[in-house]
Amino acid sequence: MNSALSAASAPELRAPEVNRRLAQEYPDARCALDYDSPLQLLIATVLSAQCTDERVNSVTPELFARYPEAADYAAAQRSDLESILRPLGFQRAKAGHLLGIGEKLVADFQGEVPRTVKELTSLPGVGRKTALVVLGNAFGIPGLTVDTHFGRLMQRLGLTGEKTPVKIERDIAKLVPEEEWTMFSHRVIFHGRQVCHARTPECEACVLRDMCPAARGR
Repeated sequence: MNSALSAASAPELRAPEVNRRLAQEYPDARCALDYDSPLQLLIATVLSAQCTDERVNSVTPELFARYPEAADYAAAQRSDLESILRPLGFQRAKAGHLLGIGEKLVADFQGEVPRTVKELTSLPGVGRKTALVVLGNAFGIPGLTVDTHFGRLMQRLGLTGEKTPVKIERDIAKLVPEEEWTMFSHRVIFHGRQVCHARTPECEACVLRDMCPAARGR
C-alpha cells in the first residue's frame, strides 16, 4: 500500500490509488446481470429496479428466449409478461416498461438499442443510471454508474460531498480517467456489496481503510 497517502490526502491524489487497490482486489469485477446483447442488458437493467440482480437473472432466461427482439416485446401480451415477471415484484409496472420499450425501439430506432444517454432515457423506465450501464457494458462507452453502493462509498471515502447521483457522477468524473469509469463503477459496487456495507462496514477487512476518513475511530 502507498503509505504516502492517507485519509487527509487530497481526493485527486487518493482516487487513483482507490481505483488501483480495488482493481487488485476485484480483478473479475463485472456487470452482475446476465446478458448476450445490448437489448438483453437494457431489459435486465430496467427489471433490476427495486430488485436484486440475482433474482433478475433467475427470470431472464425464459424472458429472453420468448422475446429475442424489440418487436417481440412490442407485440407481447401484457398478461404473459406479468406472469414471467411476477417473482420480481412490481410486475405490472415492469411489464408496461417492456412493452413501451419494445414499441419505441421499433418506432424510433429500427428495433435497435440506441447509443446515447439522451436517446436511451427517452425509453420508458430508463433513467440515466440504466443508460450508463448499457453504454458502458454493451457498447464500451465509458460511464460512471452511481447506484446506492457507489454513492455511499464515494461519500465515505471523502471523494465527494454531494448527495445526488448526477452531482456525485460529476465530481468523480474529475478524479478518475474516463477510460476507467465503467470498471471503476463495477469495482466500487463489488466493494460496497462485499465489504463496505451500509450499516456495518467491515473496516478491518477493507483494503482502503488507511485512506478512508469514515474508517477513523472504527
